[in-house]
Amino acid sequence: MATATAPRTPSRPARAVRRDATGPRHHDSAGPLAHTLLAAVVLASVFPLYWTFVVASHGDNSVLSGATPSLVPGGHLLANIRRVFDTVDFWKALGNSVTVAACTAASNVLLSSLAGFAFAKLRFPGRGPLLVAVVGTVMVPTQLGIIPLYLLVTDMGLYGKLSALIVPALVSAVGVFWMRQAMTENIPDELIEAARMDGAGALRTFRHVAWPGVRSTAAVLGMFTFMFAWNDYFWPLIALPPENGTVQIALNQLAAGYYTDYTLMLAGVVISVVPVLLLFALLARRIVAGVMAGAVKG
Repeated sequence: MATATAPRTPSRPARAVRRDATGPRHHDSAGPLAHTLLAAVVLASVFPLYWTFVVASHGDNSVLSGATPSLVPGGHLLANIRRVFDTVDFWKALGNSVTVAACTAASNVLLSSLAGFAFAKLRFPGRGPLLVAVVGTVMVPTQLGIIPLYLLVTDMGLYGKLSALIVPALVSAVGVFWMRQAMTENIPDELIEAARMDGAGALRTFRHVAWPGVRSTAAVLGMFTFMFAWNDYFWPLIALPPENGTVQIALNQLAAGYYTDYTLMLAGVVISVVPVLLLFALLARRIVAGVMAGAVKG
């Protein structure tokens, strides 16, 4: 009685086996050189902030005048912070900057997202030329528009008020183009058509279909807009009086005079950095997701 034998599988050639064994290896993690470079970049990025903290924590400018500056923080940080609030009205400056930056960031996220949705997914006459005109305003230097903007703000009765900083920055051409690209890349046209077939209007389609797909990108836009408004110095210097200025104006007042007290000025810088760091900590996951959006295909 013959016994059944399993079919033999053809053996792979020895050359193929050797080729597989000696082929290129794919590493799941970076090597020591990559980690070293990343550590160096991190240190180079963090050191200026640490050095600011070190100088602000000393009692005088001796840390800057020595042949070998000390890298160890001192014990006068709280005293220097109290001096900052005693020298200028820093609380008011902080409140003004938070108000201007928050309103500017929120309006830019909302209006830029709406405009980006319109340019990306709606069909209306003159869409292409209008988008070109909006993006073309980016090429105009800000300094060229300062005098007309000053005259306009003065005629509207906004000079000296925080609205003089908020109204001209409610929406930006960069934000519109950024959100338009995000809508184009992340929101398929099929979803928009399906929402229209279900009877959804433009605003409802934006809210329930388009917005969930670009929230991470909008967080990045909001963060950058907040930082730009927070760090702006030129236009607040023109549009606001010194007694109603922003953080950057207050820091300039700390640095004014024949003798610059760097410990006092950098203590003010340490205070001004805290709100930005807190905002970044709150939006860190959204920002990373927005920056990496589109980096991975498939």
